[in-house]
Amino acid sequence: MGVTSNRSILNKADVAISELQDGGGYLLPAQAHKFMLLLIEQSELMGMATVVPMQAPRQQTPKLKFGQRILRAGKEGTRLSDAERARPDFSFMELDARLFKAEVDLSDEVLEDSIERGDLRQTIMDLIAEAIARDMEEVIIRGDKTSADPFLAQLDGLLVQTVSHVVDAGGAVLTKDILLDSLTAMPSQYLRIKKAMAYLCSVNTELSYRNTLAERATVGGDRWIEQDAPVMYSGIPIRSIPLFPENIEPPAGAPDPVAGPALPISRNRTTIILANPKNLQVGIYRKVRIETWRDISAGVLRVVATLRFDARWADEYGTCKIANLST
Repeated sequence: MGVTSNRSILNKADVAISELQDGGGYLLPAQAHKFMLLLIEQSELMGMATVVPMQAPRQQTPKLKFGQRILRAGKEGTRLSDAERARPDFSFMELDARLFKAEVDLSDEVLEDSIERGDLRQTIMDLIAEAIARDMEEVIIRGDKTSADPFLAQLDGLLVQTVSHVVDAGGAVLTKDILLDSLTAMPSQYLRIKKAMAYLCSVNTELSYRNTLAERATVGGDRWIEQDAPVMYSGIPIRSIPLFPENIEPPAGAPDPVAGPALPISRNRTTIILANPKNLQVGIYRKVRIETWRDISAGVLRVVATLRFDARWADEYGTCKIANLST
């Protein structure tokens, strides 16, 4: 590839990037919206959650709900007394977008091929969205402000936030009895529409439970391994999320489950979350920044993306965590 060809590629790449940008490197509003849609498409978890475009880095959303009975016995021509009138529970959920950056290297060969096909802008957006969506999902799930990993320490993720209802599996593998315990631990008002709920778990947890169902000597047993049929418990789907952890350390002093001498038990643990996925609010600040610089010696165009986001349960009380589950 000659010097003239390289220069032509860089010029076209600069033009493609500049067409995406507003002042200061920020994406144009329409492009920022499209970028958020790409993020959602690339992420299993965000595809189920409620994604909120934030107008400012910090945003408060009011929460209204009636936690108690509002109907009263009525009398014709008589209004309810002051004591009988219902008042909603009023509170705020605050999203505080944290700053993250991503870098994607595009080689001269990738740029040349993309320019020849006329889709360089889409190539850049797709590559960045794929990389960012994967990492966003990790911190949304595993984030912990006490973590030694600076990336995970940016915010508390779902595993840390879910505290109101916790079922300790005691190091056992997933069974229907453990799933039953999680349902009984959840306040019944959140289970009125069970089809809106989901068990969010790791890939191996879903595969292991699917295999357990397949071992049953029933007509339908084989379909769990022959078909990609959704695994359900009590009408609630068990959804595998690729970045759910499978290597959590067991609690200090926790004994291993009983196992035969030929069946060593893994010390690794995992966690399952029972919730309505729409209860998860992922806020992304609308000002997404894209900038580039040229690494001549490596022969790449480096694209740097800067964005802010946060993730919170809108109603944490409507969630349940199965912890200390063996993988």
